[in-house]
Amino acid sequence: MTHNPTLGVVYLCLGVFVFSLQDAIIKQVSGAYALTEVVFIRSCVAGPILLFLVQREAGWRSIFASRLGTLTLRALIMFGAYTAYYMAFPALPLADAVALYFTVPLLVTALAGPLLGERTGPGVWAAVLLGFVGVMVMLQPGSGLFEPAALLSLLAAALYGVAMLMARKFGSSLSASVMAFYQNAVFLFGSALLALVLYWGDWVQASHPSLSFLVRPWVLPSIIDALLIAACGVVAATGMMFLTSAYRVARASTVTPFEYTGILWAPLWGFLFFSEVPRVTTMAGALVIVLAGLLALRMAKTKFD
Repeated sequence: MTHNPTLGVVYLCLGVFVFSLQDAIIKQVSGAYALTEVVFIRSCVAGPILLFLVQREAGWRSIFASRLGTLTLRALIMFGAYTAYYMAFPALPLADAVALYFTVPLLVTALAGPLLGERTGPGVWAAVLLGFVGVMVMLQPGSGLFEPAALLSLLAAALYGVAMLMARKFGSSLSASVMAFYQNAVFLFGSALLALVLYWGDWVQASHPSLSFLVRPWVLPSIIDALLIAACGVVAATGMMFLTSAYRVARASTVTPFEYTGILWAPLWGFLFFSEVPRVTTMAGALVIVLAGLLALRMAKTKFD
């Protein structure tokens, strides 16, 4: 397995920045359109871009790879991760949703041992426990301020971590563009199928904003909103390539700490576009999560080296 830490870090930082723009766009449209519609339009735009990248990197024949089952399974896991992640946006400030999602490095570090053979020790697990404390600070269970949608961000983090470790495990035999292409294809067909199931089941109304974002019927978007959603397709294609490439060319314990660069963008976009000011508990909990994640990854890297 190749290991180019510098290139991996660059890829990951670029991917995190690109996807932070998509987060802001999706939060912007989450009050008027269905999540399945947004994902479907985004995937339609991203499809041709990814197909071009597949041809350029590995040739169209690489789409019919030998690991079809693995590619499809990873794409399904990513579909679940992003569905849960986006559902949290209407109910949470952007900084809260993203900060809780930053448990990804802790989960990746914990799972890197059983899935990739990257050794972990008691210190790593202590750091993971510290990260859990940070999550509790942010969630404030029992305080009357707990928002159930926060659990969606945590679920998304767990699923995303598994998918990225799969990218690392099979990256030597599968190109980044092929993995991104399958991911986008599952997003395209998965969103359409989910929309049909919700429509046939007459699940078109819900009181909670997260569920409403998922189940509301499709409507014709305005020109501006259509352009914003379509822009997500370009962002998605670019971001998927960067993030998948990062975990292909470098060890998970090396590049994962740089997932935290997203903590710079979420509060900024939240303040600029939605007039959101992060709570003290959000910043305190996020700081604990970041410190715990960096500690866990440093211990894992030292032990591995």
